[in-house]
Amino acid sequence: MRSTTRGRTPRPPDSRGAEPILGFMAEPSTRVRLRVSPGARRSELVGRHGDGWKMRVTAPPEDGRANDAVLDLLAKRLGLPRRSLSIVSGHSAREKVVQLNGIDRAESERRLEGAQA
Repeated sequence: MRSTTRGRTPRPPDSRGAEPILGFMAEPSTRVRLRVSPGARRSELVGRHGDGWKMRVTAPPEDGRANDAVLDLLAKRLGLPRRSLSIVSGHSAREKVVQLNGIDRAESERRLEGAQA
């Protein structure tokens, strides 16, 4: 039988990348709406605010410090690594949308309900 690799090492059949891409796509994720009050006396998750959540953070709304405080507090309350959260909308507004990777909507709601101050 004639070899078609012409001196190269043949690839295993599963090395085309299908499995890693499917594994990455299967990771649960969701988005959560937040109403943020920066410059508060203490940082806390206040509770529901319409279809989202209300948060207070002590950091001022300068140089992204309030955004960092929001993501830090949210990561702590959800039990997720900080790198799994990102602001996708509202970088300079009180109304924000945060992407949560590694958790689905039902689980994020359950954890936030249990984390209310």
